[in-house]
Amino acid sequence: MFVLLMLFLFKYIDDLVGKGFEWYIIAELMMYASATNVAMALPLSVLLSSIMTYGALGENYELVAIKSAGISLRRAMYPMTIVVAILAVSAFIFSDYMLPVANLKYYSLLYDVRQQKSAKLLQEGVFTNNFPGATVRVLRKGKDQQTLYDIMIYRKDDKTNNMDVMLAKEGSMYRTIGDKFLILRLKNGISYTEQRSDKGYYPRQKLIRRRFKETEQKFDLSSMTMKRTNQDEFRSAFVMMNLKQLRHYRDSTEKQMDSTVNLTYQMVSPYVKFFTLPKKSDSVKNYVTPKNNDIMYGLDINEKISTVSAAISEVRSIQDMIKQRSEGSKETMKSIRRSVVEYQKKFTLSVACLVLFLIGAPLGAIIRKGGLGMPVVISVVFFLLYHIISTIGEKGVKDGAIPPFIGMWIAIFVLAPIGMFLSYKAATDSALFDMEVYKRFFNRIFKRKAA
Repeated sequence: MFVLLMLFLFKYIDDLVGKGFEWYIIAELMMYASATNVAMALPLSVLLSSIMTYGALGENYELVAIKSAGISLRRAMYPMTIVVAILAVSAFIFSDYMLPVANLKYYSLLYDVRQQKSAKLLQEGVFTNNFPGATVRVLRKGKDQQTLYDIMIYRKDDKTNNMDVMLAKEGSMYRTIGDKFLILRLKNGISYTEQRSDKGYYPRQKLIRRRFKETEQKFDLSSMTMKRTNQDEFRSAFVMMNLKQLRHYRDSTEKQMDSTVNLTYQMVSPYVKFFTLPKKSDSVKNYVTPKNNDIMYGLDINEKISTVSAAISEVRSIQDMIKQRSEGSKETMKSIRRSVVEYQKKFTLSVACLVLFLIGAPLGAIIRKGGLGMPVVISVVFFLLYHIISTIGEKGVKDGAIPPFIGMWIAIFVLAPIGMFLSYKAATDSALFDMEVYKRFFNRIFKRKAA
């Protein structure tokens, strides 16, 4: 979880630094990010901990003592199997009840954080648009970061379309109580104001110039305050739904698609029915073809032209309607497939914990290495294999190339036989990862070739 949180900070560090957030906002965001990363952290943790535990038991010859007491490895794994089974059930409950709420709070808070403006009000040599109706540029700041030099302020009134420009050689800034306003105290400056003429014909005909020794300008800081978006606007995302909501969405959407297809068929069928060929059960003798195979036989040239034009326009309108509804159906099917992906994820997380434990425990007993060396390398390799296969399957499901059940469970189907094979090898005291066995094997082969 620590590694995943570091990845989260590296990804969004530009959206968090320099915006004046309180510490509890960052802590809340990291807490929700931790909850959303459980699907990645929990299977890897189960795999790594099982390899480290049984690897340490094998390294300290405790597995040998257990087997010498007449207890098989499978029997020795029963208590941990029960613990992992309880953990898998807890993971399912978490993914169905707690994870949707955590995703909702996480994505809504992350959206508000990324929309928040920078708390660096005035930067040197940069035109700042953080204040409503004004643009401010400070060429240089003093060492105390409060003294300002070469200040330029643009103000524009949208109602009167007046433009005010204020220049000052130096000044200082401070905030009012509650950080509601920023006050700039300017010295030795000049201001230019463009106004309408007396008759009102031209909006920028009169120019007023004023010199001042000292003046103050007030800027509203309400835009700097973090505003929370209504969380109901994010509830339509599938990662924020539980099993019941996902089933309801899929059923209602499929019914809506069926009604749309039936309505389209009812609208198109009257145009297609006249041109359909007779059924095989109909007698060919009863089917009367138009004379000379011309359905417009007996019409004059003007009537034929108008008939063809009307038919072409009808065909084009039907094509446009079918194309539009076909595109809508494709997007709806994509949404249904995404909902199925999230539905299956509720179950694959729990089963993945069991399968990776089935791989990690016998693998640790075989390699007989504890600590954070070899177990970390092997666990990362197997977890990457699981993650890559599941990602490919999920992408195939979303694209419609793979059936949902196969695509979401393909990683389990691939790793489960590997876990059974490793369990069998560990139970039979196989030297699967003993390098000395492989060295002796290759030495025998090379000696035979040399002879």
